[in-house]
Amino acid sequence: MNNSQIPACPLVICLMGPTASGKTDLAIGLREHLPVELVSVDSALVYRGMDIGSAKPDAIELAAAPHRLIDIRDPAEPYSAADFCADAEREVAAIVAEGKIPLLVGGTMLYFKALLEGLAEMPAADAEVRRQIEQEAETFGWPHIHAQLMAVDPELAAQIHPHHSQRLSRALEVFRVSGKTMTQLRQSQLQRDNRPFTERYKVVQLAIGPRDRGRLHDRIAQRFSRMLEQGLVAEVTQLHQRGDLHPDLPAVRAVGYRQVWDYLEGVLTYDEMIERGIIATRQLAKRQLTWLRSWPDLQWLYTDDEQGRALSREEIIESALNFIGDATI
Repeated sequence: MNNSQIPACPLVICLMGPTASGKTDLAIGLREHLPVELVSVDSALVYRGMDIGSAKPDAIELAAAPHRLIDIRDPAEPYSAADFCADAEREVAAIVAEGKIPLLVGGTMLYFKALLEGLAEMPAADAEVRRQIEQEAETFGWPHIHAQLMAVDPELAAQIHPHHSQRLSRALEVFRVSGKTMTQLRQSQLQRDNRPFTERYKVVQLAIGPRDRGRLHDRIAQRFSRMLEQGLVAEVTQLHQRGDLHPDLPAVRAVGYRQVWDYLEGVLTYDEMIERGIIATRQLAKRQLTWLRSWPDLQWLYTDDEQGRALSREEIIESALNFIGDATI
């Protein structure tokens, strides 16, 4: 495919999948065949100084395939889905203006959903209301908060795990502050917005991952061990020693970072930290797969065949190119 073949409605490729599934490697591979520019869709990669635990592409990978929206925030500054949508819209428009194809790659499903479906204007965060919700959760547990959300916004509650504290807290906070649920606010926005992202661009959505969940679990455990060998504890120690970061920040709550933080605080032993880190990463992958199972217009790129054989990098790239080619005919 060359620039003259890009359709009148500009093409945008979305590449998603669970953690440790091989998204970055495939994105870099596609850049060897298509005039794409990469945009990161990852809530941890936005933070500077969080390289090892976020599996951020290394210097060699970034030199071969630069990623936009990496290292754009200090860990002390929260980054929201609304922030991502504004940044992604700007980067996508700039890439299209250059005559190239935006390739959005990452595993933060909420960011993809917000960009593709639109994000309603939500009330500003209310620290006091959030504190009240967190106190209730501490007393009664997060499933109790989930039940409260289910009572007022069953559609959204069905999409959130009863222990996903950050999303539950924000969803209930929005209702208590505005008197309207997130679902109601999003529906109102859809009625106002005549030009959603998917009408302005020709969007091809791909997901990569193994058929065998056990293979993914093995990759997660191996990658976490490799992160520790690469210096994950030292990386988190630097963050911990800053003094201006705390466990309530989204950056510190990131999978892997929170477990090492707890180890540094003396909450977990080293072995417990490893176990909890691997478990938390597997739970993240499970949540990502839950999102993807109900994702519309999604083409799966499996990294193994029906007999369990691992596919080569070249086979996976070829499969992706075929899907993209078929979608643009």
